[in-house]
Amino acid sequence: MTTRTAIVTGAARGIGAALVRRLAADGMTVAAVDLSADACDDVVAAVAAAGGTAKAYSADVSDEPSVAELVDSVAQDLGAPTVLINNAGVLRDNLLFKMTAEDWDTVMNVHLRGHFLMSRAVQAHMTGQGWGRIVNVSSTSSLGNRGQANYSAAKAGIQGFTKTLAIELGKFGVTVNAIAPGLIETAMTKATAERMGVPYEDFTKRAAQQIPVARVGQPEDIAAAASFFLRDEASFVSGQVLYVAGGPRA
Repeated sequence: MTTRTAIVTGAARGIGAALVRRLAADGMTVAAVDLSADACDDVVAAVAAAGGTAKAYSADVSDEPSVAELVDSVAQDLGAPTVLINNAGVLRDNLLFKMTAEDWDTVMNVHLRGHFLMSRAVQAHMTGQGWGRIVNVSSTSSLGNRGQANYSAAKAGIQGFTKTLAIELGKFGVTVNAIAPGLIETAMTKATAERMGVPYEDFTKRAAQQIPVARVGQPEDIAAAASFFLRDEASFVSGQVLYVAGGPRA
């Protein structure tokens, strides 16, 4: 059985850390990437304790030289990366009239530019191997969310980006899909509650009341969905956006 090398961005905590743990449990060698490699120490240690293999890397996904250096290092250290999960993200929430150009640019650069740079950098390894999997992390905010004009636009753009890459790369054995999480319990959602001035327990309780399955999501829910997209058996699934939100929209 071939051991795949996977790259997960935004891997230090939350959804990213859950993705690293799940991919390692699925038998992959995982490059855990964040702005600080040290921030990934905990998840790398957890993978090692469970008998898996992961290595921490630092990179700024919005910076072209940083991305090139990262992908070259991963290929040399761990082998050609044929799995990529673009998960790195930031929030700069505000109502339109308060949102600065810097708030807009930061979110666009990390999400859209970051997804583009990482995907472009790894696709040569994937097409060279005749096999690859890219999973992009979108959001239910792509459908519109008050105070998130920048984030919503970026997450919607990721869906169009995903579908286009699926068309371009399919003939090379590479599938490209997206996951759109609903409310997942992470530090990012806690920041959203703080921005709204709502205690986090009240925030998640109210959210759960609106979700058909009557609970908020966990990072492991997203990792499980990604695990499906990465399987050999999922080779006929490409260009899809899977809403993992406890219902049609949450």
